[in-house]
Amino acid sequence: MKYVEVIFQLNPWNEAASDILAAFCGDMGFETFVTEEPFLKGYIQKSVFDEQQLRDTLEFFPMPEVAITYSTADAEDKDWNEEWEKNGFEPIIIGSELTVQGTGHDCPSNTRYEILLDPKMAFGTGSHETTYMILEQLLTMDLNGKEVLDAGCGTGVLGIMTALKGAASVMAYDIDEWSVNNTRTNCALNHVENIIVHEGDASVLQNLENRFDLVLANINRNILLADMPHFVRVLKNGGQLILSGFYTEDVAQLVEAAQALGLEKVLQKERNGWACLLLVKQNSGLA
Repeated sequence: MKYVEVIFQLNPWNEAASDILAAFCGDMGFETFVTEEPFLKGYIQKSVFDEQQLRDTLEFFPMPEVAITYSTADAEDKDWNEEWEKNGFEPIIIGSELTVQGTGHDCPSNTRYEILLDPKMAFGTGSHETTYMILEQLLTMDLNGKEVLDAGCGTGVLGIMTALKGAASVMAYDIDEWSVNNTRTNCALNHVENIIVHEGDASVLQNLENRFDLVLANINRNILLADMPHFVRVLKNGGQLILSGFYTEDVAQLVEAAQALGLEKVLQKERNGWACLLLVKQNSGLA
């Protein structure tokens, strides 16, 4: 499989801008990233790389104070997650409650919970703002005996967190085969046996209704808008929906769509330009 290596230079270097750029590129089909300040290296299959789409994205990048230039080259045939797998990620600690770390680290954990991840990629480890905010919110919730859906599970870290907090069962799905396999690997690492993982999109929910107490969706804005009716349908009345993966300027549009589906906004969190919403399905909402 042939890959293109795209090397972005951010001037001045800005971690939030790097995260936003990686999210945009992920939507375009980039599969993995390596950060070497002030550079962000991205890798994408040659067959799906659209350089004009990349130029258009950079032209309207939402942080004009950061100048972004890039160069491209044909990449060697190899596993482009390899460098990330070797280096892993720094342990993420949320207060006295949670430590998330890769299998290559041996950071003494003094927190209540610990999650080990096979370090395949950065997004979904807890280091990204959206994942961090959802984990932070889950730590405040009573999940004992709850039925949970993790939509777009990535590494599986969110579903694993709910299982460790006592969720009765977790259904997870992702459109990416790699993510499905990685979630299964991470469940085994954390001795979690009550998570069932499916490969696919929201269509895997088509035969379900009023099933879940909690739905988690850390995906981009457009997919959230398209899939929200499915999330509402599978939520029990009074069930909770946590959404993230979008920017603060997208909140109004998402809240408007949620309210039209019978959801009420309970909480909004923000971190470095990213946002997270906690919504509740009203008893009079859609079933």
